[in-house]
Amino acid sequence: MVSQDALNLAVSLMTSHFGDLVAKVCGCLLQGGTLSLQEIVRCTELSNSQVKNGLLVLIQHNCVQAFSVPKQAGAGGATKSLTQYMALFDNILHRMRFTKFLAIVRDDLGPQCETLLEGLLQHGRLTFDQLVVRATSKQSEDSSSIRDVLRKNLERLVHGQYVERCPRPEPFIAPTSEEATASARRRSAKIIHFVLQSKEETYSLEQQAMIAAALSHAERFSVITDSGRESSDIKDADKQDVSVGDKRKFEVLELDEEVQAAITETEVLWRANFQKFVHCLEKKACVANVRSRLGLDAGVVLEALIESSDQEKDNSVKASMDGILEAVRGKPGGISMTLEHIRIVLDQLGCSSSIVDNNVFYKMEVQCIIESCQNDEVESLVLSRYGKEAYRIFRLLIKKGSLVETEQISDITFVEKKVAQGILYKLWNDDYLYMQKVISIGAGQLQHFLWKVEKQSLWELVLNHMYHAALNLNQKIAHIVEQEQEVLQAREKREQLRKSRMILELSLLKVDDALMLFHDFKR
Repeated sequence: MVSQDALNLAVSLMTSHFGDLVAKVCGCLLQGGTLSLQEIVRCTELSNSQVKNGLLVLIQHNCVQAFSVPKQAGAGGATKSLTQYMALFDNILHRMRFTKFLAIVRDDLGPQCETLLEGLLQHGRLTFDQLVVRATSKQSEDSSSIRDVLRKNLERLVHGQYVERCPRPEPFIAPTSEEATASARRRSAKIIHFVLQSKEETYSLEQQAMIAAALSHAERFSVITDSGRESSDIKDADKQDVSVGDKRKFEVLELDEEVQAAITETEVLWRANFQKFVHCLEKKACVANVRSRLGLDAGVVLEALIESSDQEKDNSVKASMDGILEAVRGKPGGISMTLEHIRIVLDQLGCSSSIVDNNVFYKMEVQCIIESCQNDEVESLVLSRYGKEAYRIFRLLIKKGSLVETEQISDITFVEKKVAQGILYKLWNDDYLYMQKVISIGAGQLQHFLWKVEKQSLWELVLNHMYHAALNLNQKIAHIVEQEQEVLQAREKREQLRKSRMILELSLLKVDDALMLFHDFKR
């Protein structure tokens, strides 16, 4: 369940990027859940055309997913499809991470791919032809040469899974009964049906829509080919093998490939693959955490382990020793690391080993590193807010993970009992700790107070604080941007505002780093 501060942050981002009208439509969907067009009109009190334009902007920028459901028009009436719209909260938050996404591509694939990705992030989703038009409007080079360069860069981005084909625009969520499904099929052969009949797992309507809209892995990352060159290569390679009788079939096949490639370039929409960027940022956070605790070599080996593993697995990474060794050799400083040293580092990381087909595989639970990052983040918050003694007490309770009595806490942390009691009460009062009162009956009744960190509730509290902090920073940045527009003639004032905005933007990026630990990296 998303908190109110989180929803307010999302609306604030929409206001900064697209204005009040689009933000109002988005806020209605965030607050009210999945709604139809008429329901949004009633909620926002905007005109039909204004709501439609707002939805088009949100869909264009991957912030809303549309889907259709069957609706019967009155008792015994004909069944029609009703379009519903749902806001994609995570995609909205990703908009404040675009600079991070661009930096990832720049470091991995270079500035040309970064520029291409920047166009997709700026416009939400584009066809290849639209990317070409955007590039030619900024350069004076020959359009054909630009087209070839763009095609190669797009293929690199798709191959690296930084860019993907857009999901299905409006999937139809059919009813679960076989009769209704058959009736829906008769209405239109082009409608995409999605029927969930699993007894083991049930999905909400929104989850069904997301699954129905999703393309297969092969579809998401199928690239554009240069049809002319490919056809020429095929013709040259197969010219000697084509008989006179098969010549017509070969020409038809060649024509079909050219037509399909033309359709791909003009109609297929591309967008940034946010899932890939979140994975890259998660890897970066894990490597930084391990490097700070275990040293530079441990960071190199962990990065190699993650990169050479199956990226589709959620809770763990697994790779062969040969794959890890090859990846380590490609890292700065990795060439000097011996095989035995890499094995020692893998043991330090807590990896388990297994032998499959005479190959040694190492497996590691990434969740353990994420939890360590989360612990460090909350401990730093306690240190800055409550002081060193509170930090020692909180760190002890985090490590124990169970109820601990006040006197025992005082003895272990070397904090006076009265001081410890005050700190514990303050942490409990601010919902950082769980407290349990126990009465022992002996010579007289004695009260004992036991303390514990309830991670799930505390993590939700911390996440909500981060949403609130990000909201405040985003609103301050928006206010400074307005002031910059008002003082265009005053150079000194404008420069002062620019520096203030840069400081706030850097602070927002740091808050977002912590926010991702508790929201995006949560497994």
